Amino acid sequence: MTHEDDRALTVALVAAREAGRPCALATIVSTKGSTPRKVGARMLVDPDTGLVGTVGGGCGEAEVIESAHRVIESGMPERVRVDLTEDFTSWSPAVCGGVMDVFVERVDPAVEVPAETTDEPAETTDEPGGGAADA
Repeated sequence: MTHEDDRALTVALVAAREAGRPCALATIVSTKGSTPRKVGARMLVDPDTGLVGTVGGGCGEAEVIESAHRVIESGMPERVRVDLTEDFTSWSPAVCGGVMDVFVERVDPAVEVPAETTDEPAETTDEPGGGAADA
């Protein structure tokens, strides 16, 4: 992925989270042989606005998009094996000849933290040395 690809994906991800929309992030985690994209390539699937990025296009990407919609609904991540070695006689002459695994995970909307919640430790009312042991 290029710097611009990363930037576009990050902007879209932040926009979806701020708008309260769950979406799915697909990341290529392994490849073998010739594949259109390599490890680390990512695609964001936002049901309201569409796709940002790519994991290779074609039928393989369609499998990943279908998985992303399931993941958004269920919240359970999936690993999709895209096999680009199959059916060299298919309608698409763009078969690369490799295999890639794509991890698809749900990205939930931003969660509001209540104003009274802080990172400060709770104050105690016990005095030093006090407690049940002194009774």
